[in-house]
Amino acid sequence: MIFEIHAAKPIPGKGPRIAKFYYDNMTSELKNSEGAHIIDPMSKKEIEWTTALITDPKNPLGKNSTNIQDIKIQMGLSCNYGCEYCSQRFVPHAENGNPKAVVKFMKNLDLWLKNVPRKFQFWGGEPLVYWKTLKPLATALREKFPGVKFGMVTNGSLLTPEINEFLDTMKFSIGMSHDGPGQIVRGPDPFDNPVQAANIRDLWKRLGKDRMSINAMVHRENMDRAAIQKFFADFLGTNDFSIGEGGFIDTYDAGGAANAINGKAEQLGFRRLTMEQTRESLTMNFLITKQRIKEWIDAISSHRPASTLMQKCNMDRPDTMAVDLNGNVLTCHNTSAVAIAPNGKSHRIGHVSKMEDIKLTTSTHWSLRKNCPKCPMLQACKGACMYLEDDLWDKSCDNSYNDHLPYFAVAFELITGGYVPYRINASHLPEERQDIWGSLNDQSIVPKTRTVETKLAV
Repeated sequence: MIFEIHAAKPIPGKGPRIAKFYYDNMTSELKNSEGAHIIDPMSKKEIEWTTALITDPKNPLGKNSTNIQDIKIQMGLSCNYGCEYCSQRFVPHAENGNPKAVVKFMKNLDLWLKNVPRKFQFWGGEPLVYWKTLKPLATALREKFPGVKFGMVTNGSLLTPEINEFLDTMKFSIGMSHDGPGQIVRGPDPFDNPVQAANIRDLWKRLGKDRMSINAMVHRENMDRAAIQKFFADFLGTNDFSIGEGGFIDTYDAGGAANAINGKAEQLGFRRLTMEQTRESLTMNFLITKQRIKEWIDAISSHRPASTLMQKCNMDRPDTMAVDLNGNVLTCHNTSAVAIAPNGKSHRIGHVSKMEDIKLTTSTHWSLRKNCPKCPMLQACKGACMYLEDDLWDKSCDNSYNDHLPYFAVAFELITGGYVPYRINASHLPEERQDIWGSLNDQSIVPKTRTVETKLAV
């Protein structure tokens, strides 16, 4: 679909120069008002694009039994925190996490894993709640696969010197979940506890930024990425660190919905703040700052076709799989074998004993959604959560649109030599999605960072 983009370039002493551009979200082509490519496709090397596989409940994808590359092991959903927007908040727990299950899991591994994978990720809940399971599991897998990458996300509150040494020895890469000044939405702040803070700093010294990131999420009362970055710089005593995750939350339940962007004034406030901080290089520790700008530039430069895009989470890929210790294959690591997806299908999509029968019946590819193919942010967004539906999916879509728009604008400015888009004309888009920054008379609100926990009804 082609979008007419109005943009302005400031000319010193003369005011802004206005221009129109035309952007095709299906081909990633960007042209000027005369129809000429902003980036000449003939100047780029030929690229062999691979058409994405498409999954939907009626025609579900399976898993490639001979080439599983990324394996996410779900040890259980128990957690010592209660994050308001957690995707697992109200997911029913399956019987899992028993250390005895490790022996059976490893014994059966060769029956279904026919190759050496690229990476194992160890998931909870909070994975370190399952330390008695995690330790023998990681030890056995490291012995079997000495060169495979290990990854884990933890809230850091249960780290000890013993665990830190183990994670270092086992060559883990760690993402530590913490929202900086907005941490109250997640739960207690481990940085406030001297022992926990010391253990986090110890792990940081062991792993460094190449193997450890701080994973912060953005929501309506934690919008200020520059403030988040400063918070961690102060705690770590250095500016040389990376912030992973970093995107605006998806909405999985009432908690996520309460933390979604609320109304036009907050949309404008968040867009303007993100644009300003990005242009002034105030959020460069966030990996997504560079990644999103680069992805827009690469997509437009290469004329990347939308037909190559799978879902943003990659869990629809045949070579990526979530599995629990009982061998149940799951939609993703944030679900359980006894949970039901919004479309009424079980999140248990199969079992490793019958790899050929695994079917991703819970999920819908972006190309089969009503709005995604008509969205100018498609190339970077790649659809909201693939199993959400109805109002929660709509809220996630709104969050994602507002989150990606400023990075699109920054990339657009770089590609066009200084033109900043201010309007995306398309009759099917709501006005608030067409008018990017609003007018001087429009109210713009960045809600204050939350300092008090909200108690939600269960």
